[in-house]
Amino acid sequence: MSPPTTPPATTTSTRVPPLNKASAPIPLDDDRPVTPPPNEGLWIGKEDRARLEWQLAHDSRGRTVPVWLYDDVDASSDGDLLLKDQHRWRRFAQNELYPLFHYKQHVPSDGRAEKKSWKDYQRLNERFAAKILEIYKPGDIVMIHDFHLLLVPAMLRQKIPHMHISFFLHIPFPSSEFLRCLPRRNEVLLGMLGANMIGFQSFSYSRHFVSCCTRVLGLPSDIAGVEAHGSKVSVGVFPIGIDAAGVEKLAFGRPEIEKNFLDLNTLYQGKKIIVGRDRLDSVRGVAQKLMAFERFLEEYPEWRDLVVLIQVTSPTSIEEERQDSENKVTIKVSELVAKINGLYGSLGFSPVQHYPQYLSQDEYLALLRAADIGLITSVRDGMNTTSLEYVVCQRDNHGPVILSEFSGTAGSLKEAIHINPWDLTGVADAINNALTMSPEKKKETHEDLYKHVTTHNVQAWTTGYIKRLLTVLSSHSTSVTTPILDREKLLQQFTKAKKRLFMIDYDGTLTPIVKDPAAAKPSELLIKTLHTLAADPKNEIWIISGRDQEFLTQHLGDIPGVGFSAEHGSFMRPPGSDTWENLAETTDMGWQKEVIDVFQKYTERTQGKRVGLIELLHIANVS
Repeated sequence: MSPPTTPPATTTSTRVPPLNKASAPIPLDDDRPVTPPPNEGLWIGKEDRARLEWQLAHDSRGRTVPVWLYDDVDASSDGDLLLKDQHRWRRFAQNELYPLFHYKQHVPSDGRAEKKSWKDYQRLNERFAAKILEIYKPGDIVMIHDFHLLLVPAMLRQKIPHMHISFFLHIPFPSSEFLRCLPRRNEVLLGMLGANMIGFQSFSYSRHFVSCCTRVLGLPSDIAGVEAHGSKVSVGVFPIGIDAAGVEKLAFGRPEIEKNFLDLNTLYQGKKIIVGRDRLDSVRGVAQKLMAFERFLEEYPEWRDLVVLIQVTSPTSIEEERQDSENKVTIKVSELVAKINGLYGSLGFSPVQHYPQYLSQDEYLALLRAADIGLITSVRDGMNTTSLEYVVCQRDNHGPVILSEFSGTAGSLKEAIHINPWDLTGVADAINNALTMSPEKKKETHEDLYKHVTTHNVQAWTTGYIKRLLTVLSSHSTSVTTPILDREKLLQQFTKAKKRLFMIDYDGTLTPIVKDPAAAKPSELLIKTLHTLAADPKNEIWIISGRDQEFLTQHLGDIPGVGFSAEHGSFMRPPGSDTWENLAETTDMGWQKEVIDVFQKYTERTQGKRVGLIELLHIANVS
């Protein structure tokens, strides 16, 4: 339904105030953690909600549809909603998925908190899926982003099997050794496999994903994708970019920027500036950066009093680490800053300037312009946009980028100085090399980096991603995707049905695939389950297999009410009967000669080929 052309009627004239852009954190890739509402919650009236939805739907920058996160018991009969503890909807994603995807495991627990947060995560994904289905129109392409919504693709596929769905993960994807530690690993992988195409930041992340689908789920895969639900889910690598032209326009020429830039040059006149900007969590490598800088000052004393590290940190968005940061990352960083400044500083100068705060847009861009080196030491990262913004802001200065090899950006910025953040001496050497690099080399390196960042920008990413998606969808249009089983719906229909037919394969279904076929014997639990199913007069059960009659009779033949189809349908034994029927004897097999003639015809045309004995035996139906 189209939105109304006029805002909903209301007794007040209050409008939702516009966002205060000046209050944003480091603004170009805003990752300020959302502050949860008070514990007692916030009531949102029906009229206020309708008014906000109307304003968002008619925003000149594009239509936005909000998803309200609340428990059913918190909705009043007149449509008012109580929003409380909003952070709990993100708790599983941020406390379980985010650390594990960055190769971190928390200490074992009794699992109760994780079970509760998983239920909230499921409801979060259900709310988003329901809202998408509410506004979806046939032919729409649904694009889902990041680890908070890993279950949405499968939820949508379950409701509309032929929906066009893509999913893009902005953070790393771990190897199977780490993902297998996640109790909900199957649900996460199957949720993602509801998409037609899945995009990752780097080749290693896509390789890990297809490997996990094979090792954890047992699905066939190759580098191009995963076979799932009767079709192939494509996997691609799409390193994201930034709005390079927009950043350059903001960073140069404006009076506010020029003033901040000049102030920084005056304040640090005669010093080389190394700049770092990171969130204060354990995967960003701030502690490693400070330890490497200490090693640099120790190994290269000639740079003391001539180099300053300006490190800006913002609070982590991970609730678990934010609550525990006073005992871990924050204290570690503070101790390192105090130690370095105590060893190598003086009354008039501190070699480390640590700013645990958000910067305004003008301050941030001016700092990137004034820097001589950009230092990124993340121990695991998706796409580090600071390095990309630094390259754009160094248009005139040509300062080198020192970039962790564990960042997803490392595969894109090949001309950057790549380092291992755990190798403190190696990072120290890289800092010295960057400071002593000739102007000609700096310019040459920067030109290559600048060309890459400005051509592989966010617009190019969007175009490439959508083109690949359309190609994938056009190939999928000729195939029918098998929808994910809706177990709740199946149970309802099963209960209501007056007659039920079960047709079950033997190898790979009732028993696992094994190297020795004779070892594939049914378990006691399986036999007990078949007895239970066969005892219900509403059920008719058939075991379909390539096995011979003797094998099936020996292992399952004493279960009353079970029918058998042996040797690929050549022999059948109906439920309740002890007699096998040879269908080959009662069926006209005259077609065999024609098939053999066709085989022989093409064999003669293909040099070095022949019709094998096995094929002839199958055609002749010799048992």
